[in-house]
Parts: sequence; C-alpha cells; structure tokens
Amino acid sequence: MLWLVGKWVTGSGVISHTLKKARRGSASDAGLLVERRVGPDGVHLFDRRTGLNVLFDEVDASQTQWARAPRQVSIALTNACDLACPFCYAPKTAAVLDVEQLCAWIDELDAEGCLGIGFGGGEPTLYRRLPQVCRHAAEHTGLAVTMTTHAHRFTPQLIDALAGSVNFVRVSVDGAGTTYEKLRGRPFAELVQRLTWIGRAFRFGLNCVVNADTLPDLDAVADLAASAGAAELLLLPERPARGRPGSSSHTVAALHQWIANYRGPVALTIGEGDSGALPTAQPLPGETGLRAYAHVDAVGTLRRTSYHAAGEPVDDRGVLAALDRLQEKGVA
Repeated sequence: MLWLVGKWVTGSGVISHTLKKARRGSASDAGLLVERRVGPDGVHLFDRRTGLNVLFDEVDASQTQWARAPRQVSIALTNACDLACPFCYAPKTAAVLDVEQLCAWIDELDAEGCLGIGFGGGEPTLYRRLPQVCRHAAEHTGLAVTMTTHAHRFTPQLIDALAGSVNFVRVSVDGAGTTYEKLRGRPFAELVQRLTWIGRAFRFGLNCVVNADTLPDLDAVADLAASAGAAELLLLPERPARGRPGSSSHTVAALHQWIANYRGPVALTIGEGDSGALPTAQPLPGETGLRAYAHVDAVGTLRRTSYHAAGEPVDDRGVLAALDRLQEKGVA
C-alpha cells in the first residue's frame, strides 16, 4: 500500500545502501527531485523542496539493502552563541567544524542514504562558512538542509545568501513578549520582524522550550506561530543541564494537558521521549535510535543525540565508521 505520510522530515526536533536513489545528475540538472531510502518499513521517497514523504510499506527489502546512515543528522557547526539563555544545554567550550571536513561528511551521509541534515550550535549563523556549506549540500547532494537559530542575525543579506539552499528554518522562541525578552535578552518586536523576513524566503517552524517560565505563554506562542505563518510548533520540555533540574513533572503534565486541548491551525510536534501517553504519529516504527537520528557536535563527536554522553570521534574514516563504533558500544 502507498502511504502519503505528510511533511515529517523537516529538521530537528524531527530518515546503506539504498535501492538506487532517484537520479540526480549534475548540480545544474533538474534531477534533484526525490530521494529514495530503503529501510525496515519499506521504500521511503522524500522531496526536500516541499517536505513531502511517501512510504511504500508493502516493500519488504532485505537488511543488506537498508540505508546505513541515520535518516536525519544534526550537526553543531560551532559552540559560539551571542545569547546566554539560562536553560541552554550546548557546550560552552570554543569549538568550530572545519568546512572541508564538514562537506566531506555531508557527501558521505548523502551517499549512504541520509535524507536531511540540520545545522545548529551554538548559533549556526555565527559560522562564517554557513552559506558555502548550505550551497554545497544543495548543489552536490539530495539532502534537505535545515537549521535551528535564534534568528536575530537573519538580515536581508544573509537571507539572500541562503535562499535556494535551505529547505526549512527552525526559530527558537521561548515565551512571548516580556517572557521572551527576559529569557533571551533581545527585543520581542525584533524577533517578530525577523520572522516576517524569514517567512518570505523559507518554510519555517517555531521551537519552544517549555518550563515553568514559558508554560503560561504557550497560547501566545501558538498565536505567534499562526500569525507569522509557521508550518509547525515544536514543544521541548526543558532537559536538566548546567545545574538546572529541567521541567518538573507538574510542568510536563500541564504541557500535555495544553496539547490535548489545543485546537489551533499550526501542527504541533514534541521532542522524542517527551510525549508520554499523548497520541503521536509514528510513520516509520522500524527506524528508531541511530537508524532514525544522530548528532555530531562542534568538536566532531558523533552521539545518539546532543543529550547523550557516549560518543565516537568522526576521524578520517568518516561518519559511518564512527557510527559503527558507537553501535559496537551498545548505543542503538
């Protein structure tokens, strides 16, 4: 049976050898249309331009044909950030990825069946070669390119440099109005202006860390997502980090109740492991763990997620060799 499974490969918080990928041809050829990935759930087709996914779940391919790379890989380009959000879990030691090495990793991931890369940090717009790397992915691979940003460095000039190379932008918006300004130290009106600019050039969504400070603002954040034209709102209960305990069980329960009562027009998504008893869509139940997602930090260490301690350095042997070593450690 053919399943039209929606636009669910757009970035984050959010799919080897494949059966031969749809022909791409050269960068100037119009063949960059559909990526094909084979896995335990069947044959998965993905259009990075629209975020459309199609799954042929009646195909029972042997494991030797499954894609070797994770479906989605997030990459911290740098640890640098010009904000100081109190709940940020990102490392604060100086680190930045080498651009040539990064492009080689991107090529390898594409060849091994990955469908998308998500750039983060730190703040990815502080990475000086960001437009170059995004163009490389757009012109030489079929990977979807997404990024997570605070958006305050998105100028018309940067937007022009990224247009056509970035498929989805995730903007971190934790609270609204004075709550946002207290937590992020930037004018909320400036954020709204940046969202207007971003929305003219890219499909985008909002991310919101949910804790005791931001929980009362969820209605306002959802209203902002709707008025700004966001495609989705990703809700992320705060994780313990840097001496902070993370979201309490009371806050998470209140978040789940808010989700249950939500009737807004913007699609909701929630961080992996945070859904509790909420009904969630699982279009690829066979692709879990490292088959679905991996993270590379700004020093070049591959981990299951940015929260996991266990990791393997990505050296000259490449990303897939690091993935194999991580799996040998029992990380799935």
